[in-house]
Amino acid sequence: MSKAKKNMIIENNDVIKPCTIKMLPQSLWQKASETAVINNPANMPAANQFMRATGQQLSVAHLSVLTTKYWKTNGVKLTVGFLDNTSVALKKRILTHMNAWGKFCNVKFTLSDVNPQVRISFSTPAPDNGYWSYLGTDILHVKPNKPTMNLEAFTMNTPEAEFVRVVRHETGHTLGFPHEHMREEIIKKINKKKAIDLFMATQGWSEEDVIQQVLTPIPRSALLGTQNPDPNSIMCYSLPGSIMIDGKSIPGGVDIDTNDASFAALIYPKK
Repeated sequence: MSKAKKNMIIENNDVIKPCTIKMLPQSLWQKASETAVINNPANMPAANQFMRATGQQLSVAHLSVLTTKYWKTNGVKLTVGFLDNTSVALKKRILTHMNAWGKFCNVKFTLSDVNPQVRISFSTPAPDNGYWSYLGTDILHVKPNKPTMNLEAFTMNTPEAEFVRVVRHETGHTLGFPHEHMREEIIKKINKKKAIDLFMATQGWSEEDVIQQVLTPIPRSALLGTQNPDPNSIMCYSLPGSIMIDGKSIPGGVDIDTNDASFAALIYPKK
């Protein structure tokens, strides 16, 4: 499937350019959850509360879902490297957009050629092409020669609006922010069959992929965000009215909005 079809759905003048949150192999889920809690103990309370309330022992899979992946609250400083032959100008341009989050919260990304924690690729082969990132502290469990973020086919000729929308969105995932459209209030409005048919046809995803990336709500106990979903969040997909039960599209975000900025400042407060 071509990049145009993989990264864009145009239907009735509605546009979707989806990304995926990459999942670690299941064998690493428990270790990744432990790493998240070591980095930030606040990543765990949702799972603890569930176990105390129900008396149930959580499976590794359930524990992984309930454990958020935020970094330490006293400041996030991550190094960034590139796995492809990349010009200095393109590196600096991408880094500028990654650091746009730093206007609102205590985070900073710096270039490094020595064991970078965030590793960016532009040419990961199928089926791992497209736009994606691992979530938060999960990047610490990705092999050092593998990307933690993919910006398929980005060049200096890519429109500035795409740098704003895509690089800042994927950086949000690296900071531990999940997809806003995975909130239960939005998923309830989606016609599941139509969504599965659309994403399978345009993205080359399996039914399981669509269910995982679009139709599985984040448990309320695992949410640290604002009380109500933000359809204009940089972390929200644009969803066409054709797959919504009420026929009304979800606009999705094109840049970090006020709610995004407030949430980032809450999770990673400036000194």
